[in-house]
Amino acid sequence: MIEYSKLKEKPREFLAVTSLTDEEFQALLPTFEKCYELLLPPKLKATKKKKQRAGGGGRRGKLPSPSEKLLFILVYQKTSPRQVAHGLQFGLSQGQVNYWVHRLLPVLQVSLAEMGMKPLRKGKEVAASMQASEGGANLSLDAAERLLQRPVNNDKQREKYSGKRKTHTDKNLLLVNENTKKVVYLSETVDGKKHDKKLADESKISYPKNASLTQDTGFQGYQPAGVVVQQPKKSKKARTDSD
Repeated sequence: MIEYSKLKEKPREFLAVTSLTDEEFQALLPTFEKCYELLLPPKLKATKKKKQRAGGGGRRGKLPSPSEKLLFILVYQKTSPRQVAHGLQFGLSQGQVNYWVHRLLPVLQVSLAEMGMKPLRKGKEVAASMQASEGGANLSLDAAERLLQRPVNNDKQREKYSGKRKTHTDKNLLLVNENTKKVVYLSETVDGKKHDKKLADESKISYPKNASLTQDTGFQGYQPAGVVVQQPKKSKKARTDSD
């Protein structure tokens, strides 16, 4: 089972499953705890006097502390597991995982927004963003794909099939500030079939003045106005193999 007290002692593994270092986790935790308390549904008033359980009594939950709750939802967001598999990692049933995911995701979103860590979702807002220009507008663009179970419907299968990954996926564009390593912009989710360049064109990202952009060959031909684009070229061997 995954526990925060044990996982934090393994920095590499901690970063791999949460996308955060323990220092970043600790910086996020107080805001997450505050937002969790604010978003809790109000307790119903008792209609008659009931027995009061002594402090500390009762069964201890699998996510007893704010740190365990934050770890649970960060791992879920980073690894995109099936709920059954995620439950096995935290000692929860599939139903309990579903409950906690729906309860904690809004808390995480509000927490990230309050700390200015939530990526932009509209491409036209990137140019005016401080996150994009922090340390200099040195940006990197890439597409991230998440594996899906193969859809039953044949039309859906074709839409979700990624020739690049040779499997069925959903896809998003990520624009990252290379100086801060923070995600500045996250595109809408699209089918894995869509080409990287086409998705970049449709996102209509506006870039800061004098920005530089690193991108891979999946964006061949993507050249935003006023942006210095750095893109690796195919090696002679790769070109020969593709001919």
